[in-house]
Amino acid sequence: MSDAKRAGGPKRLTLKAAGLLDVDARAIISPGIVAVEHDRIVGIGGDGVDPAAPVIDLGDAVLLPGLMDMEVNLLMGGKGENPVLSQVQDDPATRVLRAVGNARRTLRAGFTTVRNLGLFVKTGGYLLDVALGKAIDAGWIEGPRVVPAGHAITPTGGHLDPTMFAAFMPGVLELTIEEGIANGVDEIRKAVRYQIKHGAQLIKVCCSGGVMSLTGEAGAQHYSDEELRVIVDEAHRRGLRVAAHTHGAEAVKHAVACGIDCIEHGFLMDDEAIQMLVDNDRFLVTTRRLAQAMDVSKAPKVLQDKAAEMFPKAETSIKAAYEAGVKIAVGTDAPAIPHGRNADELVTLVEWGMPADAVLRAATVVAADLINVTDRGRLAAGQVADIIAVPGDPLADITVTRNVNFVMKGGTVYRNDLSPNGGAQ
Repeated sequence: MSDAKRAGGPKRLTLKAAGLLDVDARAIISPGIVAVEHDRIVGIGGDGVDPAAPVIDLGDAVLLPGLMDMEVNLLMGGKGENPVLSQVQDDPATRVLRAVGNARRTLRAGFTTVRNLGLFVKTGGYLLDVALGKAIDAGWIEGPRVVPAGHAITPTGGHLDPTMFAAFMPGVLELTIEEGIANGVDEIRKAVRYQIKHGAQLIKVCCSGGVMSLTGEAGAQHYSDEELRVIVDEAHRRGLRVAAHTHGAEAVKHAVACGIDCIEHGFLMDDEAIQMLVDNDRFLVTTRRLAQAMDVSKAPKVLQDKAAEMFPKAETSIKAAYEAGVKIAVGTDAPAIPHGRNADELVTLVEWGMPADAVLRAATVVAADLINVTDRGRLAAGQVADIIAVPGDPLADITVTRNVNFVMKGGTVYRNDLSPNGGAQ
């Protein structure tokens, strides 16, 4: 469909399909009829339907709310990228241009909202994910709604402070406070304030080591409690939430105690850490798929060994978190798994035992709660018209989410493989 047709589509239209997902009832409602006006849903079933409005007939498909991925990095990954050399070879313009394709793939896969969780590259302080989100919102390029974190906040030598060159080329890829490398409360305040000033809508911090960085033990806590509290204080006073890359059980406990809103990964959590998440009403973003699908074959042996030790523990810890009642939101850490394959995370969560209805809620209403919005995540009157279609019942077969064949974002159709000519009849 041409850009002109997208921009100049009908003000009111009706989507017609075999069924639609009611995420609150955890059921498929038949038939699936949704009335859309401009960028909003105005009715479900017969409500709000204008008999004179054009109809997009999607046949046997099932309609879902647009899915959400709570951890991606659209500025990384994609065709032709060398994950190591691109850190020093790619200038900011190249990164943004690479992100254009990644954003389009993500949207066409049915993910209409993402959190872009933290740049960790040389940009001169520019918040590239903020710029990317603005370009998408302006309609210059196709992509999901982006909730940007700007630069991840991390200590010198910590996870997401690029260390791959330090041993043999000191001084290469040294990042600044504005680019997120901050030590002590004064630098941390400045780093957080800089991200907020330039458009970050949440703050990303590294509370522990990670698998794919030369930072020692993946579970070791990086920032002191005093430093973590400063990050939380600065963000919360400005109305922003804080997401923390955290693996180790003790690091999770300290992060929660210091007020961190969301734990990313949590592969090494123990029962006490999980219970703290429950008791304090905090979120966990899963990234479960990468633990079995991430390609580490070209990584240094020390990182391969770390992955071999940690990744098997992810299944147990995330399953225990779900069973304990932790609020789980879907995240992939793409490009740890390829952009456009985001639905693999949903499939993996179901494969190890999380019910399909809970997984779909984790990718819709729970994710919306995490980013503190109420205008998306459901097919209901008043919601933003972010609507996708899949070829079957995802409650019975979650793998259908890998085969999205219709995507509407904000009332605009970006993909339609089902209707003749791809448009309204």
